[in-house]
Amino acid sequence: MTLNETYEADISVSVRIVNVPRNIVLTTEADDTFRVTVRDKGFTIATYEYSDKIRPVAINFSLYANKVAEKGTVTQGELQRLIGQQLYTSSKIVSVKPDKFVYYYNYGLSKRIPVKMRGRVMAHRSYYLAGTRIWPHNVLVYASRNVLDSIRYVYTEELNLVNIEDTVVKDVPLRKIPGVKFIPSSVKVSFYPDVLTEETVDVPIQAINMPAGKVLRTFPSKVRIKFTVGASKFRMVKPEMFSVVVDYHDLENHPSDKCQLHLRAFPNIVSGARLEIKAVDYLIEQQ
Repeated sequence: MTLNETYEADISVSVRIVNVPRNIVLTTEADDTFRVTVRDKGFTIATYEYSDKIRPVAINFSLYANKVAEKGTVTQGELQRLIGQQLYTSSKIVSVKPDKFVYYYNYGLSKRIPVKMRGRVMAHRSYYLAGTRIWPHNVLVYASRNVLDSIRYVYTEELNLVNIEDTVVKDVPLRKIPGVKFIPSSVKVSFYPDVLTEETVDVPIQAINMPAGKVLRTFPSKVRIKFTVGASKFRMVKPEMFSVVVDYHDLENHPSDKCQLHLRAFPNIVSGARLEIKAVDYLIEQQ
């Protein structure tokens, strides 16, 4: 008795494009799925849901293709007609969602475009992100000429990771663009965290803007610099990568018993570089 009542139910219907010419590249998904709301007796609804009565709807490429716009559009009414051919005559289609089917194509126009990652990746507090790798770095993009000219980068779907302590490798889909096809449609992204360590290095103090015939001597002649660096990169850090100076102009404009030190340069692989002392004793000698 229950199954003899009238119901509305959503059924999934696949749509696929057929008879695509060999010189055509579809730049949108060739297959899609629609949610079709059907009204009928419970027995009929159960047949649709639990049997293979409903088969994929074939969209003939040439019937709907617009050669100028390089896209095809199947209207809601046409979708209902094509889907209705598989239903029992007693069934009524209430709605089809999405309300139309649009596919894009071109004649093989493509170019390689670099990939960039979207999202936020943060290492654990005692680590830092030593490196990131995306491969392939470039993907082949098929689209119309105007769209290709407007794309500078291809972006991944948003990826958010926090507190990573070990190497992470993710397979990340590329962010879809209507009418654009990517080969491949996803990339691998790897992240390489490294342990942070605090280190020191002794660097000679140099004088700048000294007048001719004068020499600046500092006591001590070297100063210690503290910094944070990844454990794997510490061996790359050399004292000559740092520059600590005393500016003679400062001594002229602000006479003092001690001269101020300035950290002018340090390698970009370190962070938090700072002088252990900021002023030292000095002596100016006349040659």
